[in-house]
Formats: sequence, structure tokens, C-alpha cells
Amino acid sequence: MAAKARDMSGQGSMFSWRRRMVVGALMAGFLVLGGRVIDLQINHHEFLMNEANARHLRVVRMPAHRGMILDRHGEPLAISTPVSSIWIHPAELSVDKARWPELIKALDMSEGRLRHTIAQRGDREFVYLRRHADPALARKIIKLGIRGVYQQREYRRYYPHAEVSAHVVGITDIDERGREGSELAFDNWLTGRDGAKRVMRDRLGRIIEDVERIRAPRQGRELRLSIDQRLQYLAYRELKAAAKRHRARSASMVLIDVLTGEVLAVVNQPSYNPNTRRRGNSSTRRNRAITDVLEPGSTMKPFTIAIGLQSGQVQADSRIDTSPGTFKVGRHLIRDHRNYGTIDLATVIMKSSNVGVSRIALSVPPQDMWLILSQLGFGNTTGSGFPGESPGILRHYGHWGDIHRATLAYGYGLSVTPLQLAQAYVAIANDGLVQALSLQRVDRPGKRRRVLSEDVALAVRTMMEGVVGPGGTAGKAAIPGYRVAGKTGTVRKPIAGGYSEDRFTALFAGLAPASKPRLVGVVVIDEPGGEEYYGGQVAAPVFRTVMAGALRLLGVAPDRPQDLSPGPVARLARG
Repeated sequence: MAAKARDMSGQGSMFSWRRRMVVGALMAGFLVLGGRVIDLQINHHEFLMNEANARHLRVVRMPAHRGMILDRHGEPLAISTPVSSIWIHPAELSVDKARWPELIKALDMSEGRLRHTIAQRGDREFVYLRRHADPALARKIIKLGIRGVYQQREYRRYYPHAEVSAHVVGITDIDERGREGSELAFDNWLTGRDGAKRVMRDRLGRIIEDVERIRAPRQGRELRLSIDQRLQYLAYRELKAAAKRHRARSASMVLIDVLTGEVLAVVNQPSYNPNTRRRGNSSTRRNRAITDVLEPGSTMKPFTIAIGLQSGQVQADSRIDTSPGTFKVGRHLIRDHRNYGTIDLATVIMKSSNVGVSRIALSVPPQDMWLILSQLGFGNTTGSGFPGESPGILRHYGHWGDIHRATLAYGYGLSVTPLQLAQAYVAIANDGLVQALSLQRVDRPGKRRRVLSEDVALAVRTMMEGVVGPGGTAGKAAIPGYRVAGKTGTVRKPIAGGYSEDRFTALFAGLAPASKPRLVGVVVIDEPGGEEYYGGQVAAPVFRTVMAGALRLLGVAPDRPQDLSPGPVARLARG
């Protein structure tokens, strides 16, 4: 028994010793850990805080929206709407491969594409996976809580009037940088400056606290164009219908306010929808009224008459012998439709006599003719500031021969844009004063310069009324209740070695009311098909309908009320 008691006493001592060893080891461990904690808190506190912040504090962009584009009355033409973009941190997402199928299904993308994106850009911390996603989709994806998947607020450009104003407003790229039209021309004005702030994120990358605003965003500024969207729509509707009816290759129309030089409407066919990513090709997106040139044909004849009057080579009551309906210049023969005999200047314009204007042009010193044409804007841009605007082509008079002077008189041998041609007609409407055109709304006209005398401009304007009257080439341009002055043009298209016999460009340029002009309009129908291809048949009716509606909408009083009949005017205004 005594031996047994000694054994038990020895075992108790051994257990007590072991217990003391374990407790001592634990206490030593606690002391070491406590010392380490104290060391980290005192000696490494700043380092650890920086490391923590580096993992949870982020500087994020505060996107600034692009300025709105408005028409002259405040109607929105381009708006930036908020959208969400999905982006990933490839290294973080690679850790959570088990969640990839959920992400792939939500975004309706292939696994191969996701793997390729991560493999190609795995060394980056920011990679877009879906730009400009629907906000509801973005919220759905973020709620999945997949590590390494985040969203970012951005803006997307929206164009309420789509193809109606597409050519003048233009488009932006996916980053809202201007690429065409007014979006490009006024990009610096419209573009805002993004802000920045420091935020705290949780482990899923969600912002849980705004820590500091580094830089406030500066929103883009509004741009108010000169366009009147009511007139823009009216012109677009009529031009589109005419292009379809005549199976035209393309078409353009420009409408100018004579009082200010503002462009109230500029439309083209074909057009495109800027709200879709498939925006057609460069040919469809081109603003033909401003960038494309053409030979203006007989729409140049009023300027030839004006130059003759301004130079003193002819008088308002002069008569021109056009017999026998042909005129030989060197080896070239200039023809009229028939022999008009000896006619006055008004008849030269009304009957569109090539022989008559050629004789006048050859009587004017070439330097005088070139100078006045240059001052009218031919060979120069209009001052609109539109990207890609063409100055047209007007060769220096030093390169002119007699045949060039003669054909120039009726619109061959030079090239103009429809907008350029409209600017020149504004000078006739504006009593001989030329002014720069504007695509921005202005409160008062800019600086003007005189090119033609007031008497010359009035005389030519009066002669042009005969074109729209009985016996003229543009009876279809007449508007009940208003005096209209204008000129048709039917131009053969240039081809290799000369001019086509069956391809034409139909034009009409005019102004109203002729007694005190308020509006100038130019219509161009390129390569109309079918039997009708003359400017008076194809382009003049478009001018009539659009001009009638515009005069009504602007409240311009009729200057020929005696032949005003409510029915026809109302129908014309409605189109």
C-alpha cells in the first residue's frame, strides 16, 4: 500500500509539472503576442494603416456629363443619359472561378471570351467587360457579389430626333468625344471635366463611404444651334419624300434666315440613325449640303446678270441678241433650247438662256467677274465652322480662256456646296450685302460687306420673279400669297471625257417674300430617275412646300395677298 501511495504521489507531481509547463508555455505565447501587438501598434502603426488604406481606399472618377445641344428654341437635339459600365479586376476574378458561369449567363457572353479577356489583360487592375449597360442589368450583376466585378457610372449620348437632325448635330464615340458634325466642331465647348474622390470600399468592392472629394466635376456647357427643329423636320420630310419619289441618288436642302445669316435647316438624303451603333458608312453620315461640291448650272445666271450690271457692261433695260439660238466660242458651240431672238435681261433669266448670259460674261473683264464671284463667297468657306466644309473651286481668272468665261456664266467650270450657293443668294436677298453664315443662334447679324449695289440686287431679284411666274421654268415653286424669286438648274453630271447625256443634278435656289426677303432656300436632287429630271420639275416643288410652311411658322406676312386663297396655302403649309 505504501508503495502504491508513493507511485501515485510521483504521478501527481509529474502531472503538476506538466501542467505548469503548459501554462507557462501559454503565458509565454501570450506575452510574445502581446509584445508583438504593442510593437505593431506603436512602431508600425503608420505602415499598417497605409497598407489597410491601400486595400480599401480608392480614388474613383466622378464623371461629368457632356453639355446638351439644343435648337434655337431650346428643343433638345443631343442629351447625355446616365448608364452603367461593368468592369473587372482580372486577378481578383481569377480567384473566384466557380462564380464565372453566373457572370457569363448574366452578361450573355461566352466563357471563351471571358477567359481570353482575363488572359490578355491579367496584369491590369481595370478592364471593361460591358460598356454602357442597362442600369437594371448592372444592378443585377453587382448583386451577385462576385469578387473582382464592379460597376462604373458613365454617360451615353442620345439624339431625340434621330435621323432628322443627324447630319447637323453629328455623333460622339463611346467615350463621348465628338466625332462628326456639331459634336466635333464644338467638342471643347461641350466636353466637361471629370472630378475625383477618395472612397472606402468593402471586400466586394462596393463603396461604403465617401472619404474625401479631391476635385469637383465640371459639367459640359450647353450649345444652342441656329437650327429651328420645326423647319428641320419639315425640310427633312419633304426632301425624303422627293428623293424616294424620284429615285434620287442623294438630295440636300438648306434654309437660311436672311436677317441674321443663321442656318435654320440643313438636311440630306440618305440619312442615318445616330442612336444605333450601326450608323452606316461615311457616305451616309456625310453632311452633303456642306461638304460635297457640284457644278451649280443655271443657278449661276442671276450672278452673271448681276456682275454685268455692277460692271456697267449692261443696263437693266439692255437687250441681248441670242439669235439663232446658238453661240460659237472658239471651237465650242453654246446652245439654247430654242431661238429666243433679241430679249431683255429678265427674259434671259426667265428662259434660262445660255447664249444670253455667255454674251454678257464675255463683255465683262475677267478680273472683275472673278473678284465679284470671290466676294460672293465662291471658292471660300461660308464661315459656318462646320467640320469638313468645302470651299468649292473657283479658278483664278489668269487661267480662264473665253470658253471658260462663257460656260462659267451658266454654272459649269466651277464647283460649289449647296450652303455656299445659299450664301450667295443671301447677298441678292440682302440688297447686295454678304455675311458669314452661322450654325449657332445669334441675336444680331454679324459683320456684313457690300459686294453688289442695292439697285443691282433689287433689279436681279425682280428679274428672278419671272422664273416662278407664267412662262418661267419654275412655276411649281410659286406660293399663293407671296412673291417668290428664284432660279432653276439642271446640270449634266461630269464623267470621264465630258458630261453624261442621261445623268443630271436638279437644283432650285430661291427667296421669299421677294419684296422684303426673309428666307433663302436651296434644294439639290442628285441623279433623279424617271422622266422628270429638270430643276423646275423635281427641286422646285420641295422648295415651295418647305418655304410655304416656314413662312407660316415664322409669321411672315404675305406680300401678295390679292391672290391668297386659304385652302391652297393651308395645304402647302401642312405639306
